[in-house]
Amino acid sequence: WPADAAAPKERPMPDDLVLTEELEPGIVLVTMNRPDRLNAMSQGLIAALHETFARLGVDRDVRAIVLTGAGRGFCSGADLKGGDGERGAPGTEEMGETARLLVTQEHIASLHERIHRLRQPVIAAVNGAAVGGGFALALACDVRYAATTAKFGAVFINVGVSACDMGTSYFLPRLVGASRAAELMLTGRVFDAAEAREMDLVLDVVEPGALIDRCMVTARQIAGHSPLASWMTKETMWQTIDAPSLRHALDMENRTQIMCTATGELSEAFEAFREGRPPVWKPL
Repeated sequence: WPADAAAPKERPMPDDLVLTEELEPGIVLVTMNRPDRLNAMSQGLIAALHETFARLGVDRDVRAIVLTGAGRGFCSGADLKGGDGERGAPGTEEMGETARLLVTQEHIASLHERIHRLRQPVIAAVNGAAVGGGFALALACDVRYAATTAKFGAVFINVGVSACDMGTSYFLPRLVGASRAAELMLTGRVFDAAEAREMDLVLDVVEPGALIDRCMVTARQIAGHSPLASWMTKETMWQTIDAPSLRHALDMENRTQIMCTATGELSEAFEAFREGRPPVWKPL
């Protein structure tokens, strides 16, 4: 980063439902801020998260994002008690019941898709309960680290609906395998951070006070690379996971590599290596 880069700054959100803070240049901490409800997903919180990630996604200075929850929880899922008289997603007030429920469901689920499709890698710092929609939210992130206090669970089935919700049936089998995903989704059981680490759902488990520091180690490594290379790596990896054949994956990789090479970043990397200095990457 250039020597005259802007100092870390606070990025306020309306109503403080989501707090954002630039911990270091290019690395932003996003905190869900309903600690009294273990950051349950009210419609207000969902809307604030949509706004936050939409804004960060087009911020060319943001290189990596860490997502966590305030207080004792990461996100305890849908707010079953309701929040502030909310009955549905914004704009559904005059809709019939079925349409209102569908639009509200899409509003929630599209948040997970937004995170998955974001240009910047997102690291989940799971500090406490991540169940239901909160579990799906952690799954949508690219990398997950957990505190020893974290709990996980695809608990939708416990309230009489399908465990296939908010992207869980897409992400979980890809992360832990189909058999393990089936067991977790069909039982709806809650499991701890140690078991999550054992199945590679999270990459490390640390004490609560060390969680953000652990995430920052990875965030700094990500932020040290070319912005375009990071974006293309995230996007291409997830696309080739869904590729119907090796040929499709290779074609995607080949075109991506040529596009990245055309920016001149490869030449800069070689020149920096010869001169014994860090490369200077171009902004997006």
